[in-house]
Amino acid sequence: MNEKIVFVGAGNMATAIAYALKDSGNPPVAVWSRTLESAAMLGGRVGCAFTDDLASLPAADIVIISVADSALRDVATAVAQRYPDALLLHTAGSIPMETLREAGATRYGVLYPMQTVNKNNVTSLRNITTFIEGCDDTVTAQIEKIALLVSEKVVYATSEQRCSLHVAAVFACNFPNAVYNMAYELMQRNGLPFDAMLPLIDEAARKVHRMTPLEAQTGPARRADNNVMNAHKAMLDSELANVYETLSNYIMKRNR
Repeated sequence: MNEKIVFVGAGNMATAIAYALKDSGNPPVAVWSRTLESAAMLGGRVGCAFTDDLASLPAADIVIISVADSALRDVATAVAQRYPDALLLHTAGSIPMETLREAGATRYGVLYPMQTVNKNNVTSLRNITTFIEGCDDTVTAQIEKIALLVSEKVVYATSEQRCSLHVAAVFACNFPNAVYNMAYELMQRNGLPFDAMLPLIDEAARKVHRMTPLEAQTGPARRADNNVMNAHKAMLDSELANVYETLSNYIMKRNR
């Protein structure tokens, strides 16, 4: 690519994408963050300029905006004024593409790698699916080229589809992690090592590579074993007992 890429934002997703672009031989030319410390950290990692002043960013053909959802509209408005002719992309799962048009962008779209990421433990995006959307066919084709530098699988999705995808990702990733924490706290309270659960967690995840989640379901709710479920709930505080009952009822309903 000959286009100059600037990042606005230096958080988890910005870091993962910037790393992927650097690995492809197309590192950003600069990164902005609200705090100079964050901008310097990412800029240093990928070898580009950094700043906390939007006005001091260099010329760019593509600006990737990766900031908190609550800040996206205001930041995009400032970016559109700074870069009226650039292609503006955001990386948010639940924000419509048209938010960029409303912010003043004339060429705009979405680059959304669907992965949980942490800037302090960056993993490759090559094997994940990146979802894209563009304001027209020409822009969409350009975004696809950028996306293929990030990951090997690129899929077009409308803003409505991407919002549904984001909700599904919360169920598939964020909620299970919260449930892992419930298990962790139960193990801790009873003097048991949480790492004993890790092979179980790993095998449960592997199973849904081979069969549907419904086919992979096991446990007392799958068997509708009320004696075991009642005994379990009696061991839990009211908060966890409510979670246990809600999830068990869901499982039983799906497996009737």
